Amino acid sequence: MSKLTRYEAILLLLFVLTVPFSNPWVRGDGVGYYAFARSMLIEHHLDFTSDWENANSSFRMYRVDASGNVLPDQYTATGHIGNHFAIGPAILWSPFLIVAHAGVIAWDRLGGHVAADGHSKPYLVAMAVGTTFYGFAALWISFQLARQLVAERWAFLATVGIWFASSLPIYMYFNPSWSHAHSAFAVALFLWYWMRTRNGRTWSQWAILGLLGGLMMDVYYITAVVLLLPLLDSLAAYRAALLGKPSEPAWHTFAKNALFAAVLFAAFSPTLIVKKIIYGSYFNMGYTEHWFWRSPAFFKVCFSSEHGLFTWTPILLLAVAGLVALRRYEPILALYLIIVFAAFVYALGCYQDWHGISSYGSRFFVALTSFFVLGLAALFDWLAREWQERRAAILSYGCVAALIVWNLGLMFQWGMHLIPDRGPISWKDAAYNEVAVVPSQAVHSVRNYFVGRRELMEHIEQRDVRGLKHDESPDTQ
Repeated sequence: MSKLTRYEAILLLLFVLTVPFSNPWVRGDGVGYYAFARSMLIEHHLDFTSDWENANSSFRMYRVDASGNVLPDQYTATGHIGNHFAIGPAILWSPFLIVAHAGVIAWDRLGGHVAADGHSKPYLVAMAVGTTFYGFAALWISFQLARQLVAERWAFLATVGIWFASSLPIYMYFNPSWSHAHSAFAVALFLWYWMRTRNGRTWSQWAILGLLGGLMMDVYYITAVVLLLPLLDSLAAYRAALLGKPSEPAWHTFAKNALFAAVLFAAFSPTLIVKKIIYGSYFNMGYTEHWFWRSPAFFKVCFSSEHGLFTWTPILLLAVAGLVALRRYEPILALYLIIVFAAFVYALGCYQDWHGISSYGSRFFVALTSFFVLGLAALFDWLAREWQERRAAILSYGCVAALIVWNLGLMFQWGMHLIPDRGPISWKDAAYNEVAVVPSQAVHSVRNYFVGRRELMEHIEQRDVRGLKHDESPDTQ
């Protein structure tokens, strides 16, 4: 076993030090994601009644009546509570929750009194720690990929930058019941295996890639866009065959593609099966939102004050610019990653809720964490080659530090509702809060996060409920 490098050791240390920030909280969209895991583990069938009844206040507002009963409009034609969220996070949580469940049962037999219902603290801690683990695994894989292409110091700096200056921390620590840290892991794993097997992928490697692709889609549907990577590979192979320069016969490529598609479909079958059970159709995902394929909101997705990708997390603008710099090392890889990123922007721009409603930045793009680490690392390496390395290092480290400080302050503002969690924000107010409000409130709030977390979360939840009621009032229509 090879010895850890200095940068690997620092990354592991940062992970260990930040695990206590994992927030054992099921909230919002996370209720739907976690319901799959809890219902199957505890009740062994897809009954989400307990999840809806025990959900946070803002989730229950439109789903549960004053007596605590689930509203009739929550049920589908099959008699199940509608749950359009993905099952993939539940699959990834299962090892952690099974251990927690076994521990709760063993403790009960020893005379302990912890409810084995999936709602008690051991289960929530297991869920939160599991999410944090997958978020770190995404970063670790991304770091390993980046250091294969550029100097390790730049791969490390890019990893730390994306870790703390993007939307990832919110969904890795604060809202761990949501699916975004899991999607970052699933995409990073798929990208790693795709890159590892690009040169002459065997039949078994195509099958494994299909398995990873299916898992990726189980976790987060829109990551199907990342399947453009093997598609582009195959199109290049078919083109080479047409030009008379094939690396293998075209029918071999086609057969491998068919195998990939078959395994992909099989790996995606858990999603199809639960949708059939809940909605009565394998292909009814349960979403009612519209897609506007002819009017994508490109500019809004990237630059709107309502959770724009680059305005909320400007480090990602540097990362995307770095994908262009990546051409110096891997021109085809850079081209493919840029194509996938552009397709992702297009797809989200066509989505009715492109802003993510309640979202820190453009949360959808957390899935592309590995892309951003590669791009940012390539940008730093390019700067070091173009400039004097010491000067490039000062600029790069200083820039990352400043963007991390800004992002941590903005995350605090968002979490404490100093800025709206829904709708556009005022950048003037946000900048003022960074200087005048965050420093004075942060220490006290961080202390409460550790010693009075339940009360702090309830306070944040009540603020969210008041905000939703305010948005519903006639005066705000």
